Amino acid sequence: MEVIGKSVIRKEALDKVTGRAKFTHDYHSVPMLSGKIVISPYGHAKIVSIDTTEAWLVPGVRAILVGERFFPLTGEAIRDRPPLAVDKVRYHGEPVALVVADTAVQAKKAADLIKVQYELLPVVNSPTQAFQKDAPLVHEHLGEYKKEADSQPVPGTNIATHIKIRKGDMEKGWASSATVVEASFSFAPSDHAAMETRCATAEIKPDGNVMIMTSSQAPFMVKRLISDYFGVELGKIIVTTPLVGGAYGGKAPVQLEVLAYLASKAVGGEPVKILNTREEDIITSPCHIGLDAVVKLGASQNGKIQVAEIRYLWDGGAYSDKGIDVTRSGAVDCTGPYNIENVWCDSYCMYTNHPYAAPFRGFSHSELSFAIERTMDLLAQKLTIDPLELRYINAIMPGNTTPTRVLLNKSNVGNLKKCIEKVRDLIHWGEGPVKEINNRYIRVKGVSCSWKTSTIDTDAPSGVILTFNRDGTINLMSGVIEIGTGTKTILAQILAERLKMDVDNIHVRMVVDTQTTPEHWKTVASRGTFMGGRAVLRAAEDVLNQLKEIASCVLRAPKEDLEVANSRVFLRDDPSIGLHFKDIASGYKYPNGETIGWQIIGRGSYILRHLTHLNPETGAGKPGPEWTVAAYGVEIEFDRRDYSYRLIKACTVVDIGKVMNEKAALGQVMGAMSMGLAFAGRETFYFDELGRVMNPQLRTYRPLRYGENPEYLVGFVETPQIDGPYGARGVGEHGLMGMPGALGNALSTAAGVSLHHLPLIPELIWKAKEGAR
Repeated sequence: MEVIGKSVIRKEALDKVTGRAKFTHDYHSVPMLSGKIVISPYGHAKIVSIDTTEAWLVPGVRAILVGERFFPLTGEAIRDRPPLAVDKVRYHGEPVALVVADTAVQAKKAADLIKVQYELLPVVNSPTQAFQKDAPLVHEHLGEYKKEADSQPVPGTNIATHIKIRKGDMEKGWASSATVVEASFSFAPSDHAAMETRCATAEIKPDGNVMIMTSSQAPFMVKRLISDYFGVELGKIIVTTPLVGGAYGGKAPVQLEVLAYLASKAVGGEPVKILNTREEDIITSPCHIGLDAVVKLGASQNGKIQVAEIRYLWDGGAYSDKGIDVTRSGAVDCTGPYNIENVWCDSYCMYTNHPYAAPFRGFSHSELSFAIERTMDLLAQKLTIDPLELRYINAIMPGNTTPTRVLLNKSNVGNLKKCIEKVRDLIHWGEGPVKEINNRYIRVKGVSCSWKTSTIDTDAPSGVILTFNRDGTINLMSGVIEIGTGTKTILAQILAERLKMDVDNIHVRMVVDTQTTPEHWKTVASRGTFMGGRAVLRAAEDVLNQLKEIASCVLRAPKEDLEVANSRVFLRDDPSIGLHFKDIASGYKYPNGETIGWQIIGRGSYILRHLTHLNPETGAGKPGPEWTVAAYGVEIEFDRRDYSYRLIKACTVVDIGKVMNEKAALGQVMGAMSMGLAFAGRETFYFDELGRVMNPQLRTYRPLRYGENPEYLVGFVETPQIDGPYGARGVGEHGLMGMPGALGNALSTAAGVSLHHLPLIPELIWKAKEGAR
């Protein structure tokens, strides 16, 4: 191949490195009003009164909105969230009031003068507590909410949904097991910590058109939901998304866009911008989901896993929104990438008084993988089998079935055993997992595996439009959002490869607007390359057919005798006879002025095929098109005196199907690994007894800092996915998913105590060690 697999410089790179790239907050019309949110200081409290008297006295204030019953309830799976709290607040950071003023300073000053009186209510501070029969109810009227058909809330409880997986015969599985291990795991919600905080603007034009600009991963979902919530004609809603400065799933939900629309409506349709501060972005907008898990595995004496019984209690927070989808995704791949014939899994989305959950890079899989992979190490320890060998023995392979009973083949699952073999070599596992340095320090390696399919809407579309410039270059338009993944450059590479042309002659439109850009469902779930790539290939075929059709008339040759390459259409047996794209892309003009042909506009679209909903009683169904598998290793240097540690090496090997852009793939995987190590070893929300997040600033919320990163080792296995563009699978999430499990396994070995909670900070290790003593 000429373009696929090469390290092509990203199309938006120059704008980004020079600072010319524009993000949502960089766009500012005149006039542009500012909105400021007043947030709840408590996790759970009744709203007694809201006094806006002093706020109205601030010059420049145009409107003050408080929670009203005529506001529609919002949320994707269940309509359970008021845009502004009504009657009570359910999480620390929940929007209570919204001030609209001429300037941001005036809006902030007025917001600070709003007095809200609260009456504290009992707090539900964990999904395990929420699961108890006598737990306070976060939603007393759960049974009254409008919901999607595949959401299963349980009225009178804190269960937003319950997903069941029932595969095989559990009694048979336990009877054939010689060894059983069971363990519990937990971690609190955390943040996505994207560099760009969320921002949205809204304007309602005199003709009724609603103009929204937003830093979103899902502008077409914004369009759809605003229409659903407020009864606005779908065609009158135009959502624009420029470049997005990181998202990681946190910008998939729709929140600020609703508030911006309400704010604009309150001031007669004038444009209003709402920009999160860092603290608001951490606690007010959706967060990374937490989890309490119990995993029980049974295995024969030779290490073959016979049975798995699993319970996941996901911390969906105060509102269900995307938490239900994350809960379903966790159920679908509940066992990790292992062939287990007998599976019983209950995956619950629990309401708590925490910030509500959004997807996080990996969509439940880094979370469940920590629980599964730690249990795998416990099983290996009990069986006295090498941990990497245990994973190799049980690796999911073609011919096996998933927990939802999908039969796997070489195309849709790849080769986990090859990934394990490559990790074994990269981290020198044969030298042994433990190396003594001296009486104080020890170096230890830990390993893990992961897999993931993408549980997205069964009718999720992706479209592409191609137009030609008169110089023969091509414009590519796709609804994929450029959120830092480089996907739009890869779409250009796919097109260049298919048309056999220079990728520099393809211009990619970065800004997406829902009026003129073909729809792409959402830029989530590592689906951009797969779905957008398939749409590009279809559009390329459309273009090729049109080019040949016009050229066949001019060259007086049948279409089947023509070839396309190097921006030319020519005779395959005599390439000297041909035409450049610039001569025919807008129709061919003869010397006498007569013109034949037409402006060539290519279009292509794609919808995932053969996907089904899950059976509500058994979980049977096909939720995604393929399973990407990966293996991981982490090496740490551990201080046995104070329980601190240093990250030495981190390794990931992914069966990527086909490497599309080498440096982009390496960057994606390394960035994801860094996030995974930060999630595992640093990042978390600390809640007090009132449900308040005690570390809502970056000086107290702890991502991985510069200088703390290990050496990153990345490898790829290429088992082509037959229906993927040039055999490719998505890879945006997969470097992250095994990092928590591998780090937890390394530290458990180093400390000599089994670690079951995240983040893995020295204090937690010390407490676990002292508790074991």
